[in-house]
Amino acid sequence: MTNTKKHAEDTCPLVYQCRLSLSTSTVNHLADLLRRHLKAIRSRWRILPPGKIAVIVLAVLRHDQRLADMAGGNNVSESTVRRWRDELIILLAAQAPRLDRALKKVAKQGGEVVLIDGTLIRTQRRTGRADRRNYSGKHRRHGLHFLALTDEKGRLIWISAARPGRTHDNTAARHDHILAHLRAAGLGALADLGFRGLDNDVCDPVIVTGFHASRTHKLTPGQKTANRVLAVGRAPVEHGFAHLKNWRTLTKLRTDPARATHLLRALLVLTNLEVNR
Repeated sequence: MTNTKKHAEDTCPLVYQCRLSLSTSTVNHLADLLRRHLKAIRSRWRILPPGKIAVIVLAVLRHDQRLADMAGGNNVSESTVRRWRDELIILLAAQAPRLDRALKKVAKQGGEVVLIDGTLIRTQRRTGRADRRNYSGKHRRHGLHFLALTDEKGRLIWISAARPGRTHDNTAARHDHILAHLRAAGLGALADLGFRGLDNDVCDPVIVTGFHASRTHKLTPGQKTANRVLAVGRAPVEHGFAHLKNWRTLTKLRTDPARATHLLRALLVLTNLEVNR
């Protein structure tokens, strides 16, 4: 009894240090964004300074730290950390570029093509029939579907809204009017076979998807060579997704799917801050 009581009295919260692999400019950008927001809403009070809040939120997004753990290590409540996270995500998402402006910027900088692809971000499996549409038969898991565009070097320039995991790439592209926006900007796009049939203009195609083989139609050597060249050209888009998924909060989304669009667009802004520094 004495030893047990002594051990209980000696128990205290343990705090450890963890390296945050982000640049100082990213932290400063987030802190300045919060300062401007506080000035705009005429709110001067926060329990911690903006720079410290920025570090806490970045740790949650980058390392997927539990909100309760971050709260305990900084002597604040879990709801306070959640409120900071949601507030900064909304502020960052508002800085994400619109599709038409992103394409016009690429064209203005002398770009000729963009790279387009879709990805699935895993989510927790939820109960009820409403979650069935989030199941992707292709990936055999639950998640949310996103479209993304990158430039020729793989830098992310735009990301779509979140859609159910079963959404096809073509369906998402038609919903966002990708083809019309590309024609308006005078740009072409390289895509995989998942976008086959999106652009049926034989004379002047905007979206190039390569050649498709079937049981009755074998590819010629020239078509195979064209597919290899296209695959090399499309490779940077995978690097863009890899940079985005370095934010471990995307390992398995535990947030409300309705907020996932804001989260992805906020991470797009942060990713570009890191890549373009």
